[in-house]
Amino acid sequence: MTQDDGYFGEAVAARYDESSAEMFADDVVEPVAGFLAGLAGDGGRALEFGVGTGRIALPLARRGVEVHGIELSRAMLRRLRDKPGGDAIGVTVGDFASAKVDGVFSVAYLVYNTIMNLTSQDAQVDCFRNAAEHLAPGGCFVVEVGVPDLRRLPPGQDAVPFRVDGGRLGFDLYDVATQSMSSHHVEVVDGRGRYLEIPFRYVWPAELDLMARIAGLRLRERWDGWTREPFTGDSRQHVSVWEKPAA
Repeated sequence: MTQDDGYFGEAVAARYDESSAEMFADDVVEPVAGFLAGLAGDGGRALEFGVGTGRIALPLARRGVEVHGIELSRAMLRRLRDKPGGDAIGVTVGDFASAKVDGVFSVAYLVYNTIMNLTSQDAQVDCFRNAAEHLAPGGCFVVEVGVPDLRRLPPGQDAVPFRVDGGRLGFDLYDVATQSMSSHHVEVVDGRGRYLEIPFRYVWPAELDLMARIAGLRLRERWDGWTREPFTGDSRQHVSVWEKPAA
C-alpha cells in the first residue's frame, strides 16, 4: 500500500468487488442510481466523493448523468478504468475533503459509510464545505451512512461483530469517548490468515445536520434507505439529503 492510496491500496483494491459482492447486486445499486439521477435532473452533473471502483458511478452514468469522481486510491481507480464505461468517468485524484473539481454540480454524494473514512470531526466538516462549494444553487449533497450501533454493545464491552461466516470474521471496535472506531477483518484462505484494520469516525445524524448548517446547507429529506422508507428511532442507517439554497 502506498501513502497516496490510504487504506485502500493494491491488496484491498484487488479483492474489493469480490469481498463486497452483495453491494454490487443490481437490486442494491439500481435504487441508488435512480435516487441520484432524480436529484441530478435532466442535463445535471454528479460528483461522487470516494468513487472507488465505480460501484455507483457506472450505473448512474448509464442513466445519462455526467459523473465525476474524487478518489485517493490509485489502485481502486485502476479497477474503475478497466470496467466497461470506466473511461467515461472523469476522476480527480485526491482527498474528497479538500480536492477541487472544475465546474458546478447538481448533486454531490457519499455512499456506503464513506464519510466515516474521514477520522476527525474537522475533516468531516471540511467535506461538507467542499461539497457545498461544488454545488450549483439548489443542488444537493447526499450521504448514506449507518447510525452508530452502540445499542448492540454488550455491557462493559466495546466491540460488535458484523460478519461471522466460514473463514471470515469482522468486528467493529468503538471508543465512545472520542467517536473513533475501527473495523477489523480476519480471513482464512487456503490455510493462510489475512488481517486488515481500518480506522473510522462514527457520526450521528444530528451532528451531520450541524455540519451541513456550517457549510450553508439545509436538510431537505432523510430516509431509512434509497427507496425512501421512513427514518425512525429503529433505523440502523440513513440516506440524508441537504440542499444548497437557491438564493
